[in-house]
Amino acid sequence: MSEPASISFGIAQRYASAVFDLALETKSLDSVEKDVDALAAVLAESDELRELINNPVYSREEQGAAIVAVATQMGVSDITKNTLALMASKRRLFAMPQLIVALREKIAAFKGEVTAEVVSATALTDAQKDKLAAALKESVGKDVKIEAAVDETLIGGLVVKVGSKMVDTSIRSKLNALQNAMKEVG
Repeated sequence: MSEPASISFGIAQRYASAVFDLALETKSLDSVEKDVDALAAVLAESDELRELINNPVYSREEQGAAIVAVATQMGVSDITKNTLALMASKRRLFAMPQLIVALREKIAAFKGEVTAEVVSATALTDAQKDKLAAALKESVGKDVKIEAAVDETLIGGLVVKVGSKMVDTSIRSKLNALQNAMKEVG
């Protein structure tokens, strides 16, 4: 792990521990979990938000006002909003992506869940996600939360990653394997 990534990870872990403990104490873990999912979605979609949290040109006050406005607009809990405001005041918003990851891990561990990253060629329906989660639960032995993404270059099939295990049933990988086999023959 590079030094800046290690520093960000350490900062994020401390904030995540504090937020998690506070959420448990105030019995608001479910709302914080929803906040984390919403923040992850907004961060993935918004170039402006990524620019705000990573650009040192913005002052503490500008970052703080902007992140509080975003959090208020999103309707996140006070715990999440106050944490983001504190991070802005300490010039720590750059660690927000790692905070999201760390909080998700803490919440999942508390609930006895694992997260499965699923990439498909087309968006999965809720019924497909539920069926996949049930099948993975049988295999893993824990409740499985599906994080779905779409990659049209897969052509068809799925790429499923749970922890350090990955299963690639995409047509793209099968075509690549066939192409390699044909190269070996010729």
